[in-house]
Amino acid sequence: MDILAKVGTVVFDKTGTLTHGQFAVEAVHPDTCSEHQLLHLAAHVEHFSTHPIGAALRDAFPEEATDGCRISDVEEIAGQGIVAQVEGQKIAVGNTRLMDTVGAAWHDCHHVGTIIHIAIDGTYAGHIVINDKIKEDSQEAITQLKALGVERTVMLTGDRQEVAEHVATQLQLDEYHAGLLPADKVAYMNNIANSQQSKANGHTLFAGDGINDAPVLARADVGIAMGGLGSDAAIEAADVVVMDDRPSKIALAIRIARRTLAIARQNVCFAIGVKVAVLILAAVGIATMWLAVFADVGVTVLAVLNAMRALRIK
Repeated sequence: MDILAKVGTVVFDKTGTLTHGQFAVEAVHPDTCSEHQLLHLAAHVEHFSTHPIGAALRDAFPEEATDGCRISDVEEIAGQGIVAQVEGQKIAVGNTRLMDTVGAAWHDCHHVGTIIHIAIDGTYAGHIVINDKIKEDSQEAITQLKALGVERTVMLTGDRQEVAEHVATQLQLDEYHAGLLPADKVAYMNNIANSQQSKANGHTLFAGDGINDAPVLARADVGIAMGGLGSDAAIEAADVVVMDDRPSKIALAIRIARRTLAIARQNVCFAIGVKVAVLILAAVGIATMWLAVFADVGVTVLAVLNAMRALRIK
């Protein structure tokens, strides 16, 4: 609580933290097959994935659950995507790094959204555009954090530069970094925490929800996990869990910490002040037995009553 009350830099993950994490397929752009076949293959590769993008691809092709295609040799590559065998074909579904890994000659596309590239047996087959929506609560969260005196708000994401820029502009974030692997997020978190600006402003807080965020949550001075859709690994690594996934609760947590510590300081100062005053009065022969009782029991009762104010948070 002491660290939380002194937070000066707040770092956010994007997907599932500032955005809903509820993706929907917006467009399908095949190169060497039909739209139906491209969705079919992508949905099957993502059959075992718990990532929101995988859920979006499966929702866009509901027949995936019943068409009986054989899926084997599923391999998830952190920060890149998934590779699997579907009916004897090696299908890679992920970002441009995965396309480079499998040797597929992908081409750039100018869409605002998350681009999922697909390769069949090492040959580029096309891409799918998936979009996520910013949470209605995210703008309020940033506004409240600024009102509390948080000097710096940063977003770290593995998503594309264009998507990250769009979200950061909409929310008026101070800084953002895109296209990051899990290890990159930890490195950026180290740089942010060790920067002179962060040291001058106070402690660093990170808010995230995914399994890839667990190392960053553990590295931050204070880690906050989104508990509604968040992974078990992120929740376990965090110091605070927001159960309804509303980022504005981060500001509430800081307010609770500051108010609680303020009340604790009031009690300490009041208790010590009264006891010192009674000791001085006793030294000059003015203090009575009832005054001594008040300095002991009375001060304790008043401190408890004052501490109960911590239960009332606006």
